[in-house]
Amino acid sequence: MASKPRRKKPYKKPNNISIPSPSFTFSYKKVSVFVSLVMIFGVIFLLGISSNILSGVASVPKLYSVQVINEFPHDPSAFTQGLLYAGNGTLYESTGLYGRSSVRRVALHTGKVEALQKMDDSYFGEGLTYFEQRLFQVTWLTKTGFIYDPNNLSKVLQIGKFTHGMEDGWGLATNGKVLFGSDGTSALYQLDPQTLKVIGKQIVRYNGHEVHNLNELEFVNDEIWANVWQTDCIARISLKDGAVLGWILLPNLRKGLIAAGHNGIDVLNGIAWDDIDNRLFVTGKLWPKLYEIKLHPVKKHFDTGVIEQLCIPPRS
Repeated sequence: MASKPRRKKPYKKPNNISIPSPSFTFSYKKVSVFVSLVMIFGVIFLLGISSNILSGVASVPKLYSVQVINEFPHDPSAFTQGLLYAGNGTLYESTGLYGRSSVRRVALHTGKVEALQKMDDSYFGEGLTYFEQRLFQVTWLTKTGFIYDPNNLSKVLQIGKFTHGMEDGWGLATNGKVLFGSDGTSALYQLDPQTLKVIGKQIVRYNGHEVHNLNELEFVNDEIWANVWQTDCIARISLKDGAVLGWILLPNLRKGLIAAGHNGIDVLNGIAWDDIDNRLFVTGKLWPKLYEIKLHPVKKHFDTGVIEQLCIPPRS
């Protein structure tokens, strides 16, 4: 805020000098007002610049490394495509590959498959989510999906087969109101859970680049988190405009498994969020372990283009 102009001291008339004319007093007031306005607008201008700078800093996507909090057994034959945490130490998982695709219920702490529904050999299982006591699953290279009873996976519900409006079926997630879907492009879809029709779509971008290969999805604290296929990165995506708010960098998980002799593993895939205890779980295709991880901001500076190389594969 600009300081008020200092008052002019009372003017005492010397004996031999006349009092200044009223026009001089009026001129002084105008100058004072003008100076005050200049100062006020100057402060507003500087505040505006500061606000823009701070806004720009806040909008820069953040980078995170991970700390492993716990390791759990995971079926090394599971080609993980969709993953979700249902509470009480229970996971649901969708697996892929023709002839080996399934939907399963898994015990978190032991990795034991407690229930499994094998899919028809003509389907390649993909993303999975839980909405209103139903499991929704999509399949690769088709617009076909299935709805399961989570208590009895062998019982596909009466309306258990559906056609969705995406170009392909890769990932699914929900915020409890709509379904979010991916199809391997840079598009993040919103689907009506009753009709499975597309009711919205955003293009996911980072630093001017479209982020293709969006795969398995999870809804976490009003954001969509997405595995980017063929990378060790998870994108944190704004639901407002599709902008990437941050990158989670996880190359050490896969490297650690390879160093331990697990050379047959495939890429990172599978995100599950426990919204009661705020726990994050990740795994990968054919990984023998599932990890509970904690995020830590990365302080290291990366040169221009490095994150694009790490996290945005060339468009296929």
